[in-house]
Amino acid sequence: MDDKAREILEIAKKEGVLFIDLQFTDILGVTKSVTIPTSGLEESLDRGTWFDGSSIYGFARIQESDMILRPDPNTFRILPWTRGNAAGVHARIFCDIQTPEGEPFPGDPRGTLRKALAHAESLGFSYNTGPELEFFLFRNGGDVTEAVPHDIGGYFDFSPNDEAERVRGDIVNALQALDINVEMSHHEVAIGQHEIDFRYGNALQSADNAMTLKYAVKGVATNHGLFATFMPKPIFGINGSGMHVHQSFVNLSDGKNAFFDPDGTLKLSEVAQQFVAGQLAHARALAGVVAPTVNSYKRLTPGYEAPVYVCWAQRNRSALIRVPRYSPGREASTRVELRFPDPSCNPYLAFAAMLEAGLDGIERKLTPPEPVTDDVFHWTREEREAKGVDVLPGTLEEALDELEKDDVVRGALGDHIYVAYDRAKREEWEEYRIHVSEWETKRYLTSI
Repeated sequence: MDDKAREILEIAKKEGVLFIDLQFTDILGVTKSVTIPTSGLEESLDRGTWFDGSSIYGFARIQESDMILRPDPNTFRILPWTRGNAAGVHARIFCDIQTPEGEPFPGDPRGTLRKALAHAESLGFSYNTGPELEFFLFRNGGDVTEAVPHDIGGYFDFSPNDEAERVRGDIVNALQALDINVEMSHHEVAIGQHEIDFRYGNALQSADNAMTLKYAVKGVATNHGLFATFMPKPIFGINGSGMHVHQSFVNLSDGKNAFFDPDGTLKLSEVAQQFVAGQLAHARALAGVVAPTVNSYKRLTPGYEAPVYVCWAQRNRSALIRVPRYSPGREASTRVELRFPDPSCNPYLAFAAMLEAGLDGIERKLTPPEPVTDDVFHWTREEREAKGVDVLPGTLEEALDELEKDDVVRGALGDHIYVAYDRAKREEWEEYRIHVSEWETKRYLTSI
C-alpha cells in the first residue's frame, strides 16, 4: 500500500467516515456506486472490490459478470452533505474497472480516456480540459413535464436576496469542500439557467470533476426543494444548455503550453492548428459522442448561440471552435474552445474522442481552413457551401451514421464500447422516431 492509500485511511478514521461509495460510470455517463463499510477500504485499496457487471449497460454478459473495482486513491473525497446524517458520513472514491485477470476492462469509460491520454503522452503532450457545464433549476412540482423555472433572471443577473444566488452559493460551497476549485458561477441567458466553471486541468481529473459537479448540483437543488437538469434543451424557444470545453496541450519536455506561438495564426502553434484541423475534420462524427441524445439536436439549431457550422474563429461565438483572445503575459492560458458538446454526454468518452480527433490532425499534419470572421448564422446555404463550411448533423440518427463511418472517433471508443453505445443510441432514436408527440396531435388531429 502506497503513502496516498495510507493517508486516506487515516483521514477516513479521523473524520468518522462510516461508508465508502466506490463510484464509476456506465457507457452512457450515468454514475454508478457500490457502497462498502469503511472497515473494507484497506482491502479494497490493496486488492480491489469484486462486483457484478452484468446488470450495468454495456459492461458484460451474464457468464462474464465478475469484475473488479480498483479505487483511485487520488479521488477520495468526503461528501459534505452527509455530515450529521443519522445514517453516517459517506466518502466517495472513483474507480477504474478491471477484468478478473487484473487487466483494464475495455468497457470502462474512465479507462478509455486513460488510453487516449497515453496516446497523447507518447507524442510528448499532456491534455488539459476545462468544461463549462450549464444546467436548469426547476421548481419541484408533481409533474416534471410541466416544470417551472425557479426564477426570471437573465445573463449575469444578480440580486443578493435571489434564491438562485443562495442555491449557487451552496453548490459552490459543496464543490469547494470536495476540493473542486470553482472559478466562476453565474446566471445564464435563459430563465432558470445557470453555469458553474471549475479550474482547468488534466482531462481525467476534469472528467471526474464534471461527474462530481453533476450529482452535487442535483443533491443541493433537492435540499432547496428544486430539481436540476442537464438536459440540453428542456424548454422550447429559449437557449439550451451546453458544455463548452477549453482545451490545450502541455509539453512534457519543458512544462510549457504547446498551443502557444507568438508568431502563429491567432497566437496558436502549428501543433494547435493541426489539433483544430483534426477536430474540424471529425466534427460530424464527434457529434455522436459529445451531443449524444435526441434532445441534443433541439439545442444545436441556429439562433440560440449553439454552433452548428463546422468552422473556427476568434471571438466569433457562431463558430464550432473558438480561440479566446491572447493576453500578453498569459501564454499558459492559450487554448481552443470546442463549443458543441453538451452536459448530457459522458465526459470520459467525450474527452477521449475529442483528443483522438485532435491527435489525428497532428499525426496527419492537417491544416485548418482560414478562421471565419463573419457571423455564420447569417450566411445563406450557398455562401456556406462556397466557403466550404460544413454543417453538423441535424439528428441523433445522422450523427450515429457519421460516427459509424469514422475510424478515428469510433476507434477512440474501442470496439466494446462502440458496439454497446451504438446499440443503445439506435434504440433511443427508434423509440423517439415512432413516438406520437403532442406537437403532432395538435397539428394534425383535427386538420386532416
